[in-house]
Amino acid sequence: MKILFLLFSLLLLLVQGAAGSRIQCNLRGGFCSSVRCRPPLRTIGRCSDMYVCCKR
Repeated sequence: MKILFLLFSLLLLLVQGAAGSRIQCNLRGGFCSSVRCRPPLRTIGRCSDMYVCCKR
C-alpha cells in the first residue's frame, strides 16, 4: 500500500510539471503542438516531452 501512495504522489508531480509548462508557453504568447513547428512558426520552448511550444 505504501508504494501506491508514492506512485500517486509521483503522478501528481508529473501532471503539475506539464501543466506549468503549458501555462508558461501561453504566457509567452505561444501554443503547444504535438508536431514540430512549421516554417511560419518558430519553436520557443517545450510544453512536455512530447509537445513543443510554437509562436508566430
